[in-house]
Amino acid sequence: MSASGGTKAIVAALGANLAIAAAKFVAFAFSGSSSMLAEGVHSLADSGNQALLLVGGKKAKRAATPEHPFGYGRERYIYAFLVSIVLFSVGGMFALYEGYEKIKHPHEIKDWYWPIGVLVFAIIAEAFSFRTAIQESNTLRGRQSWTQFVRRAKAPELPVVLLEDLGALVGLILALAGVSLALATGDGVWDGIGTLCIGALLILIALVLAAETKSLLLGEAAGPDTAERISEAVVDGSTVTRLIHMRTQHLGPEELLVAAKIAVPGDSTAADVTAAINAAEARIREAVPIARVIYLEPDLYDEAAAAVGPDPAKTPGGPGPEAH
Repeated sequence: MSASGGTKAIVAALGANLAIAAAKFVAFAFSGSSSMLAEGVHSLADSGNQALLLVGGKKAKRAATPEHPFGYGRERYIYAFLVSIVLFSVGGMFALYEGYEKIKHPHEIKDWYWPIGVLVFAIIAEAFSFRTAIQESNTLRGRQSWTQFVRRAKAPELPVVLLEDLGALVGLILALAGVSLALATGDGVWDGIGTLCIGALLILIALVLAAETKSLLLGEAAGPDTAERISEAVVDGSTVTRLIHMRTQHLGPEELLVAAKIAVPGDSTAADVTAAINAAEARIREAVPIARVIYLEPDLYDEAAAAVGPDPAKTPGGPGPEAH
């Protein structure tokens, strides 16, 4: 996995979640708090999620094969989607079930210092993990807002870790509130209410992750800035006079497919066209290094034909005979 995949953030989150999960299960064993049990399962699920992200990053490095000629870059998207499923089922649904059972059959929390101590420890550990994820993300985020970064990032690992850590921190605060109210009132129902809130939070985060990774799996185009750099690079004004139309798609976080129809002078020879295409490909790769698969189709530009609009089927050299 490349550095942009946030390996450091994933490893930090994995270590923190394993330690926190062990502590939460110990606290549950001594106190009987359902919030602790739900939070322990949540941390264990998060640990498995980080392991899935690491596996996806490793599998994505496999070389292309005749069966998969564009490589395995999208493995990272698949494993990120699996994370959302695990978070929804193992984390969210389990917490909802535990919360319902606790409200239906409340009981007093024993040895209160166990859950309180573990929750404080967990908040500190999760804050460290969240801080690492923020630092890793800031190197890629630029001027984007956090919402824009999560929605537009082509590498899924950092948004996943960010949302998981954010959910874990908020969940821990909810668990602390539930346990504290249960201890203050002597009513274990508050512990169950805290657990229900944790479950609802995890399901919401899982749905957001599923929606974003689904979009990546379907095949997202290059971002506006990247597309603009490609458009500027492909035209040199002499051998390539205009970009007629272009399509891009991410084959993985660090691999972009570019397919474009370019205008060449009408008096160009076959050798001229070949040289123009090779030069344009070199300019694109220099401007956007992740543009690794490039297909350029030469054509003659006709202003009257282009005036009908941006529809590739109606612009010069549109879809070709096979599309009719």
